[in-house]
Amino acid sequence: MPGLTSAAGVVSFLAEPEPELQVFALKVLNEEIDSLWTEVAGSIGDVEALYEDPSFPERELAALVAAKVYYNLQEYNESMIFALAAGKLFNLDHEGEFEDTIISKCVDTYIALSGSAPANNVNQPPPQLTTAFPSTANGASSISASLASPTTPFSQSTLPSKSLLSRQDSSTTFDPAMQANGHVTLPGALPASIASQASVQKQLHSIIDGLFERCFRSGSYRQVIGIAVEARRLDVLRRAILRASEDEKRQRKDDGGNLIRGQELMEYVLEICMNVVQERGFRNELLRLVLELLNDIHSPDYFSIARCIGYLSEHTMASDLLVQLVKKGDPRATAIAYQIAFDLYDNSTQEFLKKIRDELPKAPKTAPEAQPSDPSQSDQNDAPEPRESDRLLEELNDSASAPASTSENRPLSPEAEKAFYSIRTILTGKKTIELDLEFLFRSNRTDMAVLNKIRDSLEARNSIFHTAVTLATAFMHAGTTHDKFFRDNLEWLGKAVNWSKFTATAALGVIHRGNLGQGQKLLDPYLPKDQIAGTNPSSAYSQGGGLYALGLIYANHETFALDLIREHFKKATEEVVQHGGALGLGVAGMATGDESIYEDLKSVLYTDSALNGEAVGISMGLIMLGTGNIKALEDMIQYAHETQHEKIVRGLALGMALIMYSRQEGADELVNGLLDDPDPILRYGGIQTLALAYCGTGSNKAVRKLLHVAVSDVSDDVRRIAVMSLGFILFRKPSNVPRMVELLSESYNPHVRYGAAMALGISCAGTGLDEAIDLLEPMIKDPTDFVRQGALISLSMIMVQQNEAMNPKVGTIRKTLQKAISDRHEDAMTKFGSAISLGIIDAGGRNCNISLQTQTGNLNMSGIVGMAVFTQYWYWFPLTHFLSLSFTPTAIIGLDQDLEVPSFKFHSATRPSLFDYPPEQETKQEDAPEKVKTAVLSTTAQAKRRAQKKEKQQRRESMDIDQSPTTPKTATVGDQMELDEAAPKAEDGQEAEKADGEKKEGEAPPEGVKKKLEKEKVGYLLENMSRVLPAQRKFISFPDGRYQPVKKPTGGVILLTDTMPSEPKTLMEMKAKKTVKPAVAPATLQDRVSQALNQQEGTSRETGGAAEAAGVLTAVDEDVEGGDEADVPREFEYFTDEEGEGGA
Repeated sequence: MPGLTSAAGVVSFLAEPEPELQVFALKVLNEEIDSLWTEVAGSIGDVEALYEDPSFPERELAALVAAKVYYNLQEYNESMIFALAAGKLFNLDHEGEFEDTIISKCVDTYIALSGSAPANNVNQPPPQLTTAFPSTANGASSISASLASPTTPFSQSTLPSKSLLSRQDSSTTFDPAMQANGHVTLPGALPASIASQASVQKQLHSIIDGLFERCFRSGSYRQVIGIAVEARRLDVLRRAILRASEDEKRQRKDDGGNLIRGQELMEYVLEICMNVVQERGFRNELLRLVLELLNDIHSPDYFSIARCIGYLSEHTMASDLLVQLVKKGDPRATAIAYQIAFDLYDNSTQEFLKKIRDELPKAPKTAPEAQPSDPSQSDQNDAPEPRESDRLLEELNDSASAPASTSENRPLSPEAEKAFYSIRTILTGKKTIELDLEFLFRSNRTDMAVLNKIRDSLEARNSIFHTAVTLATAFMHAGTTHDKFFRDNLEWLGKAVNWSKFTATAALGVIHRGNLGQGQKLLDPYLPKDQIAGTNPSSAYSQGGGLYALGLIYANHETFALDLIREHFKKATEEVVQHGGALGLGVAGMATGDESIYEDLKSVLYTDSALNGEAVGISMGLIMLGTGNIKALEDMIQYAHETQHEKIVRGLALGMALIMYSRQEGADELVNGLLDDPDPILRYGGIQTLALAYCGTGSNKAVRKLLHVAVSDVSDDVRRIAVMSLGFILFRKPSNVPRMVELLSESYNPHVRYGAAMALGISCAGTGLDEAIDLLEPMIKDPTDFVRQGALISLSMIMVQQNEAMNPKVGTIRKTLQKAISDRHEDAMTKFGSAISLGIIDAGGRNCNISLQTQTGNLNMSGIVGMAVFTQYWYWFPLTHFLSLSFTPTAIIGLDQDLEVPSFKFHSATRPSLFDYPPEQETKQEDAPEKVKTAVLSTTAQAKRRAQKKEKQQRRESMDIDQSPTTPKTATVGDQMELDEAAPKAEDGQEAEKADGEKKEGEAPPEGVKKKLEKEKVGYLLENMSRVLPAQRKFISFPDGRYQPVKKPTGGVILLTDTMPSEPKTLMEMKAKKTVKPAVAPATLQDRVSQALNQQEGTSRETGGAAEAAGVLTAVDEDVEGGDEADVPREFEYFTDEEGEGGA
């Protein structure tokens, strides 16, 4: 039948009384609807009447025609309803634009209906929410009645997530919140007909089930999982994973292959949970489902199980998993248990780890003899190392009374006892810290020439410059224990006074971070002591800095040091000592949730001292980190409104933000109240709370709120922190940040520009992202000094561990940083930023990266907290040291089943120079005045040549005469010099091009690097405990036949299985363990400097820089109250000229 040119005749059949004619008309129109729909649209009422007529035999055909007409009219809601009513006539397998559009609309509707189901309560806040303020009988909150915002609340009901992915509003996306009332006219509203018609919903589910079945047949399981997660249908998610496993079993039944598809899907779900799902309650439901499915697998992936347990903070399940692996008795299972223990330490809080240790089966009274012992302990009779071992043994003995995680009380085998002892040691963090310290010590590649140039370029008498050099030294040597710079520059160190001395002493804690065995002995000269009559007291600034340093050494590691700092803090009467003690307590006791320490801090807070109040407020937040403790929040909010000191309010604001770390929706009420407070400092704290509560989630509603505050708040400080906080929210998606802050980086407000610069540095740290660098480079020349400072700091954070092969701009940026320091016309604030930037870019001896997430992809709690407190250097320089908490050693450290470090090699399938250390700076001597070349006229050159020619001719004529070679030798040398200058141009053009390339080092890309890469051989071997950058891990393999990793290498500590356990093994020597002798403090500052200088030559290795610097840093400053007063100058006589002549 030829195509119709007009539908008028066919449409007229719809009004005929005979059903046969009506059916004929519908069939013709169904085939030609794409070209005739404009004429049919006028008679759509007749088509709908046929569908609604119960006696009409082809109701489904009428519904299909109506669906196609509404589709062409772009009325997709009505089109979908009639398509669903068409039943089997709507063919899912037919490929066409109409079918694809209706299927997409059905999926959106299915998601909306599933999300609005009353039985689904995963969208509600967690039931264990402890951050809501208690309400009184009249309905008002007791403490936060004034915090409730009547206008712009930050609750989830006001800023709803349009779907799980928080997509923007559109006409094709339904909002479950609007479904109940059927707001058809609103965009995104669910049509009332769908909500009311059970038959339509039934047909919708039938369509979706058919779609799922088609995906199963084609193996597209991920599409089903995506829809199930969007729709919050855990039953569909379970069905998809189980169906994938069953299909794979049927396919591989005869092959006997490994079942990997189901595990891959569960890894995919894990990635969705952490990177896509933004609501904490639903995320936990997903993780519990994945955990249940993983446990049902015959050969489960223990590392995925441990990852879920860590996310859920299920300490009982963690201890059960470790017990299950150890009791297998298999060496590989024991190695997996050790690896899981290392991963749990990296990803968990101290409180969580302590609960796991307590729930492990009881241990013997003493440590097993077979347990590898610390060789340094036998040489340190008075060192604190045995005290830490005693603390560990006490935990083991105490756990005997704790209920075991298993019902079996049978005695453990010696192998199991040894394994549980090792697991406890790992969970305390001692093993990881020791291995990181060893790596940083033996791989230190600090460029001392850069550090010396910083020292020489900045005037030490200026406290800000002295502090800058101190911070650069600390960052460059972070964790390496190399404090030689202090020993070699005692005279410079002696110029530190007051808070510069405090910062310099605390720098020792950054340098010796993780030196658990010798940390207390190193800092013993600096710690507060009972004053003895007749002796001069040490400086209060060095005492406070010593307590701060002790906390940094034992950061996030609950040991005897925490009790020691607490004891000094309680005894201290001077505010400076209390300030340092509070910071040390917070760092060492991070996330312990210790109520007694919190009460000690609160008692000092109530003295209302501005000096120590800020540190106490921060420390209270560090102790209660991430707990959401309602009592602590009420105390802090109340005192923040009562005190008159801005420093105390600022410390409490940051402390409240730390308490809400990673609480997400649980922090909304606090954020809402703080942002509506009239005090800009508390609004500042509200933004910090928002940033830490949603850190790493990429939450769209948090980003929208930050951007709104960034352009609307009246306080520059609040706007600055709002833009800066974007880096904390989006650091898992660094490529999105430059595009988001591009316009903000060009704002008229310098505070907003500074915030944009810091947001780039925080989110893109260690990535070398070109888009971020392109935005920051113009900001180096910004007219405002602190914007230039922020741009330099951010560039160094982005460029850490980058070389010219990875990013050709790194050489130019390093030169820019050094130029800013030596420029005498540059502002002090910019020079300060340049100095610490040079320390950051070479952090940890060029072996550390800045990372806000762990090697396994979890949130790096210490790193995030350190970065958050570091940003407060704007107000208080000593807080800059917190950045060292985010320094992560980049190494692969292989351990065998005995937790020893074997000597073996692994392979990197790259060129050696691609991930090599950047070259050290060449030390140049003082530039002497260049000698100006003597001008040589052409006539002089011709005369020389004639004389030379004449002399050669005379030699030929009289060979028996020995001519004096003086004149021709001079001429020959001169000619030879002229030839040497011209030789490269005449002889080898390629060498000339190479020389030109070397002259243009700053340009990208350097030709020398390109040629070197072309000539290098791909692939080389690396020793165990070598530096491996994050981008290099995917190229790492273990060709060594003896040692094989138990999991895919992710960096850090890797457990290895020994395939040849009977053969002897070679272990690596641990070089970091050495004894340290504390220095004896002389009487006066001059005596201390003199003695230290005299001993410098003979004791370069016997005593470290910390011991020798004690003589300088512990001296009382002459201008401080309580110090020795200077002698009164004697009277002097003078004579006039006349008296002098008379006397003569």
